[in-house]
Amino acid sequence: MTTVPQPAPGLTTPATPASTRLQQVLLACGLVSSVLWPLTAETLAALLYDAYDSRSQTISELSAIGAPTRALMTVEGALYSALLVAFGLGVWRAAVGNRPLRVTGALLFAYGAMGPLWYPFPISARADIEPNAPMGLTDVMHIVLGAADTVLILSMLGFGAMALGRRFRIYSLLTLVVVVAFGVLTFGSVPQMAAGEPTPWLGVVERTYLGAFLLWVAVLSVTLLRSSTPPRSSTDRDRR
Repeated sequence: MTTVPQPAPGLTTPATPASTRLQQVLLACGLVSSVLWPLTAETLAALLYDAYDSRSQTISELSAIGAPTRALMTVEGALYSALLVAFGLGVWRAAVGNRPLRVTGALLFAYGAMGPLWYPFPISARADIEPNAPMGLTDVMHIVLGAADTVLILSMLGFGAMALGRRFRIYSLLTLVVVVAFGVLTFGSVPQMAAGEPTPWLGVVERTYLGAFLLWVAVLSVTLLRSSTPPRSSTDRDRR
């Protein structure tokens, strides 16, 4: 059984019941976001996009120009971004006296707030790419945004590693190694994608990269939820 790392000193529980409930809702948004994204993306791919191969194609191709899943992925992306913004706010609120955690919350907020910037810049479908043709503006901006997201993710993992004690530090650093390794492999396939060439196993590589980060967000969410839940009184226990 995996042991969830315990938070370091510096986290406080909001003083009033209403504030506590709000804090728990905000922190739960992190867990929900990490479940929503992969389930929605893979379900849409399986049900609506027969020609899509999740082993060799990227998640971005589900929202590519002309993709049958583009509209629904845009809606899903907006919801995912909103959940991350809420989670970032919850992490910020939880970080009383814990500067690394506060920075982590701000980075999560920024990561979620960047979501709408992707909408005007979908990538081109591979079938529409002409050999040796230069990349269009939307493709270039898509890569730029992907690089910016990666910087934010690495920063989150770095500051998060300093926020919640030894076990969470080790877990965060291991996640950072996975993200760097599979992120390099993902971005290394950009030339093949830009040329419309096949990219065997790129879908698996990218999903490992993103999946490691999504799992980290879920673990952070659960860890902070546990620290923000007040213990039941003896009266409450007697009623059970």
